Amino acid sequence: MSSFPGSPRLIKGGIVLIDPNSSAVQRIIALQYNPDTLTRTLQIKALAEGGDRSDAMRLTGPPVETIKLDAEIDATDQLEFPDRNPNAIEFGVQPQLAALETIVYPTSAQIQKNNQLASSGTLEIIPMETPLTLFIWNKNRVLPVRLTDLSITEDAFDPSLNPIRAKVSLGMRVLSINDLPFAHKGSSLFMAYQQQKESLARKSQGGSLNALGITGIP
Repeated sequence: MSSFPGSPRLIKGGIVLIDPNSSAVQRIIALQYNPDTLTRTLQIKALAEGGDRSDAMRLTGPPVETIKLDAEIDATDQLEFPDRNPNAIEFGVQPQLAALETIVYPTSAQIQKNNQLASSGTLEIIPMETPLTLFIWNKNRVLPVRLTDLSITEDAFDPSLNPIRAKVSLGMRVLSINDLPFAHKGSSLFMAYQQQKESLARKSQGGSLNALGITGIP
């Protein structure tokens, strides 16, 4: 327990995998340490240049938003208490890394099933569907995403060569109504995210034309 009972509870960012049909939670991955930096890029979706001049102010949909962050995973403290953390002693941080890595793998059961279908002469194999991945960064940012980049740097090892410290670089693309059917769970989460942005924008204090050095719009 903290020596400062009045201090705010530190929440963590993380990734949650859910069933897109039932919304049942399948896996929760909380970041061990919140990254110091979160980089977000918004690529505007507008009509191509050179089109009709009446379309110059039109947007074709929500921007394509990408997110990048670096997260650290460290088992050093856990190694001091082997009775409490047997997995850290035996595997280091490999379980935490595997939880992230398997997000971008089809399951072995899916692979085997598709192989059986192909061996039986099935002409069309439906691509394997994964759970819906959510990136959660406080209650106002619950985003349906697809992992686009996953880079792992293991920079410390135990005597058995298990990694005990690693840095994970994550790249994610927010899935919007342009990517999913409108009735999909991911689309409803995206719409809630956009509506939250609109609500926050209304709370922003506006400036004045005087602050911009003009008294009116010419």
